[in-house]
Amino acid sequence: MAEKSPDPSGSSARRCPALSPGERLQPSASGLSKWVRLNVGGTYFLTTTQTLCRDPKSFLYRLCQADPDLDSDKDETGAYLIDRDPTYFGPVLNYLRHGKLVLNRGLAEEGVLEEAEFYNITSLIKLVKDKIRERDCKTAQLPVKHVYRVLQCQEEELTQMVSTMSDGWKFEQLVSIGSSYNYGNEDQAEFLCVVSKELHNQSYGTNSEPSEKAKILQEQGSRM
Repeated sequence: MAEKSPDPSGSSARRCPALSPGERLQPSASGLSKWVRLNVGGTYFLTTTQTLCRDPKSFLYRLCQADPDLDSDKDETGAYLIDRDPTYFGPVLNYLRHGKLVLNRGLAEEGVLEEAEFYNITSLIKLVKDKIRERDCKTAQLPVKHVYRVLQCQEEELTQMVSTMSDGWKFEQLVSIGSSYNYGNEDQAEFLCVVSKELHNQSYGTNSEPSEKAKILQEQGSRM
């Protein structure tokens, strides 16, 4: 359960009800409060000590035990202040709740791994590393796709064209197509230049926005 800190623009956000000083995290008979309020990077999370204590070696377990060696501040609502990314704390907290790693679209395993290592949740660290290894193996097995372009240029333009060929473009072949015109007393030779680029993790037919240097190549090739 999470809530956003108040929006300074005035827009409303879902909030957990504030607790009065007499209601805040009252200890149970065992000496621990059942509910714990966390302020992670400005976002509030409400969970239980049972959830946070899943891993006895973790930072969160020590937080619930009021470890004297752990310097932890609280905000005005009594929530523990943790200066970490709340976006990736959500999957970590859910893992402690049900033992499964669930990632929303747009979240990377590396981000969860960073947080798991910070909180020292050993089982989650192993799980995320296995998932990253499995993902990378699948990516390595995908066939490499290439896109090819044929650019037409004069002899005097070759050096400039090759120097601007960046962003993964690679020279493949140069074909002379003879002289195009006379300039003074010299013939200007004309060439076709074949270049290629690898496409990683993209399906056929997927268009990507070219970089500025790639646009230069396109402009030079448009004279064909």
